[in-house]
Amino acid sequence: MPVYEYRALDRAGKNKNGIIDADSPVAARQKLRGSGVFTIELKETSSTPGQAAPDQTSISTFFKRVRPAELSVATRQLAILLGAGITLVASLDAMISQVPNPLLKKILAQIKESVNEGNSLAFSLSRHPKVFSQIYVNMVKAGEESGSLDLVLDRLAELTEHHQALRGRLKAALAYPAFMLLIGGLVLFFLITFIVPNITKIFDEMHQVLPLPTLILIGVSNFLKSFWWLVIGGLGCAVLLIRRLINTPNGRHIWDRLKLRTPVIGPVNTKTAMARFSRTLGSLLQNGVPLLPALGIVRNIVSNTIIAEVIDNSMDDIRSGKALAVSLSRSRWFPPIAIQMISAGEQSGEIESMLNKIADIYEGEVESQVLAMTSMLEPVMILFMGLTVGFIVISILLPIFEMNQMIR
Repeated sequence: MPVYEYRALDRAGKNKNGIIDADSPVAARQKLRGSGVFTIELKETSSTPGQAAPDQTSISTFFKRVRPAELSVATRQLAILLGAGITLVASLDAMISQVPNPLLKKILAQIKESVNEGNSLAFSLSRHPKVFSQIYVNMVKAGEESGSLDLVLDRLAELTEHHQALRGRLKAALAYPAFMLLIGGLVLFFLITFIVPNITKIFDEMHQVLPLPTLILIGVSNFLKSFWWLVIGGLGCAVLLIRRLINTPNGRHIWDRLKLRTPVIGPVNTKTAMARFSRTLGSLLQNGVPLLPALGIVRNIVSNTIIAEVIDNSMDDIRSGKALAVSLSRSRWFPPIAIQMISAGEQSGEIESMLNKIADIYEGEVESQVLAMTSMLEPVMILFMGLTVGFIVISILLPIFEMNQMIR
């Protein structure tokens, strides 16, 4: 259904702006007139996330998106409004006037109209899969069925904020090493490609036998100076080829296995998957989603086909009457401590809180390991830069020393 932005006057003569869903501009004007609003200006906007209306072709519309932080704030605001006893439609209407993101504003208007038509909130959210994930929709569905939608939305906001906080800390830890690597690589490339040839030109004019390090440096410098475009193009093609292979089923399977098996990085990826698995499954179970549907949702968000296969096998075992801990214990990717804690949670009837504790443990370990890796990465990068610059200096000074000995 098309979405229209309007500028109108209410009965008191005050300006009023907003968004409305309707089948046509005439239907939109009739809706507004029925609510006591007199339209001054009406124009169609995008009807679906990321899709512009035919008359809107600006580049800015292509880059519009709803960020997780904005969705988290909107979710918490909706939970507060519902908790205060305000109806769902009235809460959504209040949200539309407060949300600064134009795309999210339009999506909320569509959701409000869908709820007005008699659809559930979960169904209305499921029509926007690019914004609302499976876990979001299913938790809202469970909240509607249990009559605790405000509590579920509050937990959803906490879950989103928790994921964003962890991701933000990891990005902050990796930002400085990545910046150092980029700047260091550019400096070395500029030094070898443009500075070194001007210095080594003197040695070529003297027609003397040069030491092996100097010959290597001159060869690398000449190659980069002549074929730098080939190096950059080759790296770009390699990245595109790897990404294309990863998008194939076999390539994705191999890539996910490498992520878990690679030394140093593998344990971090494994613990990250365990934290995501435990946090999501715990939140789903805590909000009334049954175990098998919850595992089906978790399977799609662990971002690893190897772990997803383990979850598939566990779902088959659970259908045959086995416990979750027993089925997961057959996999090498689930650590013994996680299996023991899940088993204890199943026996005590507190599996949700136990899964959240597992997530806390592994999120803390991931953060500490990433910080340790980045602290080790900085001196390694400095050492590599020092050795490279030292090799360049020695390669330039060796012929000069030999020339001095010949003069003596």
